[in-house]
Amino acid sequence: MRSVFVGLVLFALVPLNDAACFTALLKAGATHCQDLLDKTWHPVGSSWTNSKCDQCGCSADGMHCCDGMPTVHVTGDCTVVYDYDTCTFDVIPKKNGTVPCAAMSSGK
Repeated sequence: MRSVFVGLVLFALVPLNDAACFTALLKAGATHCQDLLDKTWHPVGSSWTNSKCDQCGCSADGMHCCDGMPTVHVTGDCTVVYDYDTCTFDVIPKKNGTVPCAAMSSGK
């Protein structure tokens, strides 16, 4: 019974970790989608990661992109350093490298 409760709690948290997404409709007969950030063109049926690490896909209905990097909230005297080449991030101290940093992320 306890495992069912834990499963329900975890299932309830799924919407809290949903990445921000958007959709851009295509004109009738379009064969390509244009990434709104990079201005690159992608054929219908393809998927890609843009320079902001957004995960995108192009379908006959339109282009759909979701955040590829989480929004990170740091505490204390820390900062977030995003690496958009590798789509990763680090939470590091601003001054003292020995002070541990706490962070919470939302999104992907």
